[in-house]
Amino acid sequence: MAVIKIKDLLLRTVVGFNPHELGKKQDLLLNIAVTYELQGEESSDEPEQALDYRQLCKEIIAHVENAQYNLLEHVAKEVVDLILTNVRVQQVAVEVDKPHALRFAESVSFSMTGKRVRDV
Repeated sequence: MAVIKIKDLLLRTVVGFNPHELGKKQDLLLNIAVTYELQGEESSDEPEQALDYRQLCKEIIAHVENAQYNLLEHVAKEVVDLILTNVRVQQVAVEVDKPHALRFAESVSFSMTGKRVRDV
């Protein structure tokens, strides 16, 4: 098993339910830790064996930026579910950070994890 970490992935999407937030895109920062099964890439140094985290980021960006959300919790859940569609991924932790969400705080964030359910 291995872990890939994606730090401070910057997205812009409509998020929030307060009147001043409605219909306006805001910045979100995502921090993601993906636990996945290695397929020999650590020994072979072959890119085609590696988990394609560039493609994963593209899918996350496209999904989140083309949606609208009331809650950070829902953003996190959708990102967790999206990442778990990759068959190599065993577990994922996602933190969704909303800068300047509160007047006297740098940011507010919500974190959650998800695991692949194995068939019995």
